[in-house]
Amino acid sequence: KTPPTLRTSPPTLPAPKPASRRVRQRRTLAVLFLLYIGVLALVVFWPSPVDEGSAGTLKTILRKLHSVGVPGWINYGFVETIANVVMFVPFGVIGAAWLDRDRTWLAAVAGIAVSCTIEAAQALLLPNRYATIYDVTANSLGAALGCIAVYAWRSRRQ
Repeated sequence: KTPPTLRTSPPTLPAPKPASRRVRQRRTLAVLFLLYIGVLALVVFWPSPVDEGSAGTLKTILRKLHSVGVPGWINYGFVETIANVVMFVPFGVIGAAWLDRDRTWLAAVAGIAVSCTIEAAQALLLPNRYATIYDVTANSLGAALGCIAVYAWRSRRQ
């Protein structure tokens, strides 16, 4: 006679815990940052200036604006500088939001380093592009403004 076999169920593993809100947020921010970096890379490493085809149109619009009273200091260079600032604000926002509260400022530092790297690469590798310290300054300002926005958001009183 054979002994009766004991039926035991296989051991069950504990159900995985759902990711915390902060982990999910950081994952989303990482995906957004990768998408942003991809678009940024297209813009800054395009072989010719990205405004090459629209420069004439922008100059025409600026002339019309000047004729109706817009100050002359709002010129092509000003618009280009503002575009560089705006282009790097997402770098600061996404980077600072991804970092912990006490390290928010690192996103601005990273923005400055990335801007310097971009301008150096343009100077060395793209003969039709113009690397300038003004672009580094504008890009850095954009990253810093993005960091400040996140810092202000996190510091607000509820």
